[in-house]
Amino acid sequence: MKFLMINKRRAMLSGFLGLLLSCSAIQASVAETFRMSTLGPGTSPYMVMTTFATTINKNIPEYSIVVNATGAATKHQLDTAKGKTDFYMSSPIIVHLMKNQEAMYKKIKDAKSLSENLRAVLNFPMGFYHGTVYESSGITSLEGIKGKRVFAGPPGGASRRTVEKMIQAVTGYEPGEDYTSVKLGWDSAAQAFQDGNLDVYFNPTNAPSPVISQIALTNKIRFIGIPEEDIANNEEVKNLINRPGYQFYKLKVGTYGENQLNTEDVYTLGVTVGIGTHKDVPDEMIYRMTKTFWENLEEQYETSPWLRNISLKTVFDDLNMPLHPGAEKYYREIGILN
Repeated sequence: MKFLMINKRRAMLSGFLGLLLSCSAIQASVAETFRMSTLGPGTSPYMVMTTFATTINKNIPEYSIVVNATGAATKHQLDTAKGKTDFYMSSPIIVHLMKNQEAMYKKIKDAKSLSENLRAVLNFPMGFYHGTVYESSGITSLEGIKGKRVFAGPPGGASRRTVEKMIQAVTGYEPGEDYTSVKLGWDSAAQAFQDGNLDVYFNPTNAPSPVISQIALTNKIRFIGIPEEDIANNEEVKNLINRPGYQFYKLKVGTYGENQLNTEDVYTLGVTVGIGTHKDVPDEMIYRMTKTFWENLEEQYETSPWLRNISLKTVFDDLNMPLHPGAEKYYREIGILN
């Protein structure tokens, strides 16, 4: 009887230890989750940042990045500064505006101090603003958008502000007076343009954009932008690039195949953006993520040709906030930062 009781106790102890080990294994197998906010599908930031997330999720099992692709980058930046999200699409212009408590940050009392929480992981070319119209619209220039429905970007976002400034500099047109600046998110705007519910669709993206390429497969399209003479002679147009992160770009003839009807290159605005984070995200974690992203990027060029625009050559371009120490460690390790 005594022997039987001892065996029962051993069995119970063994079962208890097994349960503990099982729970530990389950706990160890659960990846730590991080939140990433970016612009909607079809934009360069969405494509780059989802690539970043999937690369990390695939190669570092203990980390899991969940992507939110709704809303404006200005709100994402504020959320990151407050520690509500872990990664966001940064850009030199919205960093500048937050640091100086301007524009959409004007009424946020602690905007300046919150901006000190932001850190950079990497910068990359967002591409340039594609002002896209259907040939059937009859629009051949920015002057032709008067009275039309225009998607310039989501409400409260830097893209909307940029496109409206560009239109005003070239034409003098004001949103709400001379044209309708439609209030939609990125994803719904792309769908609205494909459904014929928008006259002009602006998308800041590297070329060729998958979304615009898809449209151009079955529709004749035209791109509208800044007249070449305005770049040389229009002071308001010149001032468009006197802001952090902006340059003039050319959208070349034939980029989107035979259905692109432009006979000359189109001048437009390009902008630098990046992946930003919070200063309190652990250094070793950011180091591993940064290293993993860059070491696995090249193998994806064949299936995603647009990724060739993303390079270590541009990682510090227009940077106006401190690098995260984890990212800095990796860049020093590979010799591109002294």
